[in-house]
Amino acid sequence: MTMQSQIREHMPVKCADGNNHGEVDKVDGDYIKLTKDNSGTHHWLPLSAVDHVDEHVHLKLSHEQVHQQWLSEDPHPEHRQ
Repeated sequence: MTMQSQIREHMPVKCADGNNHGEVDKVDGDYIKLTKDNSGTHHWLPLSAVDHVDEHVHLKLSHEQVHQQWLSEDPHPEHRQ
């Protein structure tokens, strides 16, 4: 089973520091799309940032790195209208 296939909707996403960074909305190509945050914004993180998956999605990134690397705009131009 690949790491990507282990990621499920609504799994909590944690950085390497143990902080929560939202929940999985879905796997979107090479990215994890997170559910909307309190301001109503989706964020995307590359699957390459995932360290391992258990009941959470654990990232290789620190809290600060997550905020530097996540995208607030859909990385797939074909999805933007």
